[in-house]
Amino acid sequence: MATDPRALLANMFAAAVNAAQPEHCIPRFLPAPPTGRTLVIGAGKASAAMAQALEQHWPGELSGLVVTRYGYAVPCERIEIVEAAHPVPDAAGLAAAGRLLELVRGLTADDLVICLISGGGSALLPLPGEGVTLEDKQAISRALLKSGATISEMNCVRRHLSAIKGGRLAAACHPARVVNLLISDVPGDNPMDIASGPTVGDSTTCADALEVIRRYGIDLPDGARALLERDRGETVKPGDARLAGVTTHLIATPQMALEAAAQVARAAGVTPMILGDSIEGEARDVGKVHAGIALQVCNHAQPIEAPCVLLSGGETTVTVRGSGRGGRNVEFLLSLAVALNGAAGVHAVAGDTDGVDGLEEVAGAFIGPDTLSRGWAAGRPPRDSLDNNDGHGFFEALGDALVTGPTRTNVNDFRAILIGPA
Repeated sequence: MATDPRALLANMFAAAVNAAQPEHCIPRFLPAPPTGRTLVIGAGKASAAMAQALEQHWPGELSGLVVTRYGYAVPCERIEIVEAAHPVPDAAGLAAAGRLLELVRGLTADDLVICLISGGGSALLPLPGEGVTLEDKQAISRALLKSGATISEMNCVRRHLSAIKGGRLAAACHPARVVNLLISDVPGDNPMDIASGPTVGDSTTCADALEVIRRYGIDLPDGARALLERDRGETVKPGDARLAGVTTHLIATPQMALEAAAQVARAAGVTPMILGDSIEGEARDVGKVHAGIALQVCNHAQPIEAPCVLLSGGETTVTVRGSGRGGRNVEFLLSLAVALNGAAGVHAVAGDTDGVDGLEEVAGAFIGPDTLSRGWAAGRPPRDSLDNNDGHGFFEALGDALVTGPTRTNVNDFRAILIGPA
């Protein structure tokens, strides 16, 4: 393994992101043009890039509207691009969601709706249900993000407090044909969890959402609680007649990204092992487990011999107890570094494939055998930074942050632990 470890890890991360770029994924899933109108709708961090790729390959008439995160817009000629806030929603997203619902009303069975959905779409479509305000949704979003709830649990709550998620947007499109093109950013790739499933049926209930609220001690405003407790926030269920014309395609997934990174490793003479594409749990706990596997490789050449790279994806969580800057990938790395305790020949990268880890415009970071000693030298005791949930502050001080800018896609978190020969 003659390649510089950090350069190889950066190349693997870049390959994972590149595999999920809409320009590579969209064309083979495009449906035949209809006899009526073709309308494009969508939301998510990748939705603008998806719209651009669709425009470039669509043979006929086209119009529509998609909502993406601030800074993630790309130029389109026939599809309007609107930017809004993520992960905490704002008024721009609220207005755009309302416009999307109006746009699809009055369609016919001769019309086609192509729906472009990717991670982040849930916050970008914050149209609240009856009795719920945007301010309520903002407060609930902040509380959920700090609670340690999984993305599936958060989206369960979001669907039942929404007027557009949980299949409601697809129902509004009826009787038009709907083709969903989804880029998955959720463990398990369940379409109802990708952007809270605006155009697919939802099998969860208001009772399920209330159980999440109870489990994490979330303070619900009166209007939101009433919506859930009186079942007025119930979603569109699988098998609903209004969803009969909906077809769904997963065009990019975390597994595809991991396989692309594995190819880069093999080309460098490093054996890849994919540990899983849907790993969840507290970021610091996942870091400890990954460290244990890496040390088993170092000490016993099990379950694989070095040189190798351990690859994984999924979405961890952080229960915020400190006052640091987060986020989940840098918390994973800090925990990993502490558990490795400077193990020779072990380097790692972890980052969110959308380029944003938590609330920071930073994808993630790198670690190496000298991370702990350099942290001490920089006046950043590693364990103190971990206890304070300050991964971004720690790695910024070391100059080890991974900054990509907007990637305009999102297939969840990417982790790679590179282990050199003994």
